[in-house]
Order: sequence, then structure tokens, then C-alpha cells
Amino acid sequence: MRAKSIKGKSPEALQRELKQAMDDGFAPTLAIVFVSVDLDRDAIRQLLTEQNISVFGATTHGEFIDAEPQSGSAAILLLDMDRSYFRIFTESFDSRDYRESARRLAVRAREVFPKTGFLLAISGASTDGEQVLLGLQDEAGDDINAFGGGAGDEYLFKETFVFSGHQESNSGIVLLAIDETKVKMSGLATCGWKAVGTEKTVTKSEGNHVYTIDNIPALDITAKYGGIANPTPENENLMVEIGTNFPLQLQREQGDPVMRPGLVVDWSDHSFYTSGTVPQGSKVRFSLPPDWDVMEKVVRGVQNLKETEMPEADAVVIFSCGGRILSLGPLMAEELEGIRNVWNVPMAGMFSNSELGRATGGNLEMHNLTTCCVALKEL
Repeated sequence: MRAKSIKGKSPEALQRELKQAMDDGFAPTLAIVFVSVDLDRDAIRQLLTEQNISVFGATTHGEFIDAEPQSGSAAILLLDMDRSYFRIFTESFDSRDYRESARRLAVRAREVFPKTGFLLAISGASTDGEQVLLGLQDEAGDDINAFGGGAGDEYLFKETFVFSGHQESNSGIVLLAIDETKVKMSGLATCGWKAVGTEKTVTKSEGNHVYTIDNIPALDITAKYGGIANPTPENENLMVEIGTNFPLQLQREQGDPVMRPGLVVDWSDHSFYTSGTVPQGSKVRFSLPPDWDVMEKVVRGVQNLKETEMPEADAVVIFSCGGRILSLGPLMAEELEGIRNVWNVPMAGMFSNSELGRATGGNLEMHNLTTCCVALKEL
């Protein structure tokens, strides 16, 4: 399977890039499209569908095809995968039936490919990615390969979109089903954030609303251990600082911890809402602010994936949390360069609202502040 990556800041630039990519006879059948909400998605979709290229797409907080993160652009991975090896499904979550909608799509996919892997993207601030993954597992089993992310909107946090060549949704899913008897798909979700201090107990929570940790209001104990001097409503950058530098690490009985950054404070009791479920009674640890080791751990994890599961790849897809680039700054380019050099094949990626995948040794679940790397190889 051949692959090429193109990028551009306008449909016209992408048209030129696409023509150049195809001048040598390359005939892509599938485009994985990561695009800014500011670009004309309809024009980009039309450009690709006119060339009979199927589209899997999502809006982003930024996008890339190499080590240079960009915004206000489109990053596209073109693949000439045999059309009989994949299908694209889309559905809107009209009644918030996330789990059942995902299960229905998995049923349709498995009617075509009994052994199927999934790439997926979800849109909508209220969409529960964990329920989507559970729906896929209900039909395809707990050990399925499924990786993806939540669509972004250049950090506006207003409206995000997923799309195929002919449909778009601001509260839905686009699902790329791949025949794993024809195309191998391997990936991992890893964050690299270092934990600090002893395990603590979530003494009161409901879903993603964390009230107290060790019987202390969640904000107060986080500010104490993070050394935050002004945890008040007047501190406009408070939750950005907490979310990107001092996220909770939800401990698991097996596998790596899952990141759960605080996002919104309830000032009436100094509780806060996190990016995903934090069960009452669960164990958490706090994180140190990110440094060079965060990037190196991610690259080592991807290198280990190559050495243990995927010695060769035709293409790589990355879903990296939008919070990582806010935390890592210029180091983000070093991380992307390190990942690209593992296989040195065409890649495309997005900065996402959330990441969907399996942490090392762990379960399939929703992550944050995490990089999800997926490698594809035609058998």
C-alpha cells in the first residue's frame, strides 16, 4: 500500500498538492483528513470525492503531516488501499444514544469484515467517548483494535465536526472500518506525564464531577500540591494551568494510568469537572509539570510498538491532545519528529479534544493529554 501526505491552507493549495501527488500515477482511494474549522470543508470534500477518494475527516485544534504543527490548515494522508479492504460509516447522535449508535455501526462493519479494526473520530462537546468505545466492544469484543480522537475547533470549544465524503455532523461519529485480514493495524495511547506523591482516594465524585480527594475539595488539594498561589475566580488562567500542568492520573488495576485533567471549577464547593469519568473510591496521583522526559517516553513507547508488534508500516496516523502542545510548546515538534523517525513513512495527525485507544497493558478507553499513535501495513 502506497501512502502520501499533503497539506495546505486553502482548497486551491490542496488541489495543487493533490495533483502533484498523483502525477506519478499514484491513485489514492482513501483520504484521512484533519482540517481547521476555518477552512471550507465542503470544497475539500468535493475536491477529494471528484477524484473518487473516500473521506474520513475531523476538525482539529491543529494539524500536521511532519514535525511542524500548524493551525488554520488541512493535513491529509492519502492511501491507495484496496477499496474492498475498508468501509466508512457515519452517524449523528440525535438522542445521545452513544453506545447503541456505535454498536449499530460495529454490526454493519462486522457484516462486511468479521475481523475488523477501527479508526474513529467523534464530535460534540457532550459526546461520551467512553460510551462509544463500549458500544464498539459490545459487538466486536473487548480485544478489538480501535483508535481515534475527539474533533477540535482551534480551542474555541464551541462546535466541532466529523465528516465523510457526503455527510457531516457536529454531534456524531465517523468510523473507518478496516479488514484486519488484509491490513494490519497496531497502536498505543501514551502520555509520558510523571506522577508525584502517594496515591490518594477520590472520596466523593459523580461521573466526571470530582468533589473531594482524601476528603479535601478537589481544587484545594490540587492547588496545594501544585503550588498554585492564587486559586480564585479572578485567576483567568487557573484551569489551563491545572489542566495542562497538574492533571490527575487515574490509577488502573492493570495498564498505565489514564489522565483526567480538571476543566471547570464549581466555586460553590471548590469541586471540579474532569475530562472523563473518575469513579468514587478510585485512586489518583497528581502530575508534575511536563519536561523533556514526557516527550522521550512517548517516543520510546512508539519505538517499542515497532519492535514488538509492527516492524514495518506503510503509514502512520496520530491523535495528540490539544493540551499537549499548550504544555510542551516547542518540544511538541521534537516529539512529532521522534515519532515520524520510528518508521519514516508518510503520516498525518491532529490535535484533538480527547484520545481514544488502549494504553500500554490497559483497557480501551478515553484519554486526555495523551498521544495515540496508529501504524498501518497492508499484508
